Amino acid sequence: MNQFLRRARISDVVREFELKADKSLGQHFLLDPNLLAAIAARAAPLAGLNVVEIGPGPGGLTRALLDSDAAHVTAVEFDPRAVRAITALAAEAEGRLSIIEADALRQDLTRLVPAPRAVVANLPYNVGTPLLISWLAQAGAFSAFTLMFQLEVAERICAAPDTDAYGRLAVLAQWLCETAIVMHIPAAAFAPPPKVDSALVRLIPRPRQPERDLFRAMEKITAAAFGQRRKMLRGALKSLGGEALLREADIDPQRRAETLSVEEFVRLTETWRRRESEE
Repeated sequence: MNQFLRRARISDVVREFELKADKSLGQHFLLDPNLLAAIAARAAPLAGLNVVEIGPGPGGLTRALLDSDAAHVTAVEFDPRAVRAITALAAEAEGRLSIIEADALRQDLTRLVPAPRAVVANLPYNVGTPLLISWLAQAGAFSAFTLMFQLEVAERICAAPDTDAYGRLAVLAQWLCETAIVMHIPAAAFAPPPKVDSALVRLIPRPRQPERDLFRAMEKITAAAFGQRRKMLRGALKSLGGEALLREADIDPQRRAETLSVEEFVRLTETWRRRESEE
């Protein structure tokens, strides 16, 4: 067993630094080193990558990432108690761990960490979805994302069309990345245990990424389409062109948003953007 797994148990770190999980920060800690090592393994290959971890807490996953062949780990942490704990870990990391005390929602990871970069994180429940959407806007700047979410959110990311879980998040994520749930984690594995199970999602950005304007257009189209998902698309998209837009995109105006494939949403978005540029 190497140096990072030989140290004090993570539960001891929690006690030493008084890291009682803060519900307002969406904190639920994983303490089992074998489980944490398995999560890091699902993020492989990490060789040569600069890995960003969001919300490291007591540093359990951080240790597992330092035990991998990642070139460097950057931990972004908002909780000053956790910053103290992770700073103690940095002293033993031989220069491979950087710590940034900040709100991850306000950070541009592409400015913080040089390429090639990846994100591996047990995301705080209360900010997981907005963080993912912000990263998807620049997905091409990352090699991969390996992220822990509540099971319901993970299923929404990977959902197929014409299912209850399929929505805006699925369209955006699957348009820009290959997505898969690679691990299920029961609520009992966390301290304190949340009310629901969690899942690890692996997202690999596609080689060809859209320009930023098309991403913004897709955000607008999907927000309108799924904002009133019980309505037919001709009604949900009325302010964006309604029936005329849908017919130009060769989509039946009587269909509902959850029945459209990702490819159909791309066609619809490109049609709307073209119409906007011609006006």
